[in-house]
Amino acid sequence: MPIKSLIRTIPHYPKQGIQFRDITTLLKDPIGFRIVIDELAKRYSEKKIDKVAGIEARGFIIGAALAYKLGMGFVPVRKPGKLPSETIGHDYALEYGSDRVEIHTDAISQGERILLVDDLIATGGTAEAAALLIQKLGGEIVECAFVIDLPDLGGTKRLAQNGLKSSSLCAFEGE
Repeated sequence: MPIKSLIRTIPHYPKQGIQFRDITTLLKDPIGFRIVIDELAKRYSEKKIDKVAGIEARGFIIGAALAYKLGMGFVPVRKPGKLPSETIGHDYALEYGSDRVEIHTDAISQGERILLVDDLIATGGTAEAAALLIQKLGGEIVECAFVIDLPDLGGTKRLAQNGLKSSSLCAFEGE
């Protein structure tokens, strides 16, 4: 079963001209969700990884399930003000404004190897900000893993230009 067929496209959401790729239809399908986690686990089971970090919010779902399957801890990367202990944050530019992500200062130890996970890579700004936070804490990004890549928006290239390897399970090119 191709997982791409389980991803719903919502035209003009959240604004005119955007084709929103909604993974809730994939997540509610028990076979599709299992395929995603099993495929990612197979891809990373032989790599030396200490923790999985997931970006709020859908990256939590994929990342936490993957961390469980791989038998390792999970680190949430959140929007501002959501983590209860001491944090560091990074602001980044959006197409129409700015945003910020934060991580607990004790979430990652020096030299830990981290798999960064999110549901989708578009422009790469959020993943780049999360990777910078992990690196500030002394972590090494093994790879950035996504369910969906939107290659026309350049996120994968942006990560590569910053020395970050990434992969995805499916792509929506020119759609």
